[in-house]
Amino acid sequence: MSYSSKSTTLPSITDLNSQSYDAFTSSINLLFEPAPPLATILYSCRPFTSYEHLISTATQIIFGNTNLQQLTFSQKLEVINAHPRLGENKKNLSALSLKEQGYLQNKNDTNDSSSSPATPLLTNEDEIVNSKLQSLNQQYEQKFGFRFVIFVNGRSRKEIIPILEDKLQNGNQEDELNRGLLDMMNIASDRLKKLVSS
Repeated sequence: MSYSSKSTTLPSITDLNSQSYDAFTSSINLLFEPAPPLATILYSCRPFTSYEHLISTATQIIFGNTNLQQLTFSQKLEVINAHPRLGENKKNLSALSLKEQGYLQNKNDTNDSSSSPATPLLTNEDEIVNSKLQSLNQQYEQKFGFRFVIFVNGRSRKEIIPILEDKLQNGNQEDELNRGLLDMMNIASDRLKKLVSS
């Protein structure tokens, strides 16, 4: 899936609660990436008091800690597979994923609104790292049956390689699925903080 330049602004929680299904889904994709099974259940759980409440509800739905409708195993796979692969081709990444994976860097580090926009950067080292990640991603998906998702949290793609290698060596499917889904919720919370502060 190729991403066009879409809005990276969340509506107010009041507006989100009153949106049509399509608009609601488009809005929460900023936090969760396009994950229809999760979006459908969240839509039926409105109204939310805050975006934190939305993410908390999503976490409860995923992990079954609520009397709300739960995701089946195949729906959990669809949700985790909605997240882009680390080292993915840049044209297949959302604007937020580009930033999280370290592809975008501001030409100026100031908060000046007149500063140049972020530009994609790709070096020879990036290409080597991405090639390694693509190989490891393929092995991971063959072993576990879903994409490797991790809350990068400021680490470079290169720093993720030994973590992915360790998961391939020592991980099991159930633990990896739960860890990956929890990391998706951590990514959503981190995105929310960044979207609110921007």
